[in-house]
Amino acid sequence: MAQLATEATGVAIDIYGFDRGEGLPKPSDFRDLPYIWREGDFTMDVAALRNKVPRARLMLGDIEVTVPEFLKLERVAPIGFVSIDVDYYSSSVAALKLFRGSPEHFLPRVFCYLDDTVGDDDQIIHNEYVGELRAIAEFNETSATTKLAPVNGLSAKRTLAAPWNDLIYVAHIFDHPEYSRYVGRADSQTQLPLHA
Repeated sequence: MAQLATEATGVAIDIYGFDRGEGLPKPSDFRDLPYIWREGDFTMDVAALRNKVPRARLMLGDIEVTVPEFLKLERVAPIGFVSIDVDYYSSSVAALKLFRGSPEHFLPRVFCYLDDTVGDDDQIIHNEYVGELRAIAEFNETSATTKLAPVNGLSAKRTLAAPWNDLIYVAHIFDHPEYSRYVGRADSQTQLPLHA
């Protein structure tokens, strides 16, 4: 997909992937939803993944360690999209620490796909007290300058609504130097029409 986007726009895209490489760890407590996820779920074949996405840089290890390491890397391109699918509350807390990085590491608004905010039919009991939703709520409570918010009404704006519409959030980085720069259409009306 990144290659197609680059071909269509001329914008180069760097891809970083994070994974333990050995499946889920032992759940920390009830907030990790151990009635849905188990230690060892989602093991992966690292070599096969590297062959499938050769342009991606894999950051293997505990996300509690790899996210801070990632933030120290020399990068030219700002982060514009983040996909988080780490299942657990504790892992989501660690992944969201990405947004504690300097505002210059990001675009002013970063689109996010947060996979575990809505579950499958056997997981319909996600709520704001456990799992990824709890991690998002805690992040928002403790961050004064960055907030994660869903894109309200996204499915109504799509030609074909899809389940993934409810999983899209935006990280608003209020202290980003470009956050308040106007990005609306150049031809948009800025005055109300006068009627007789």
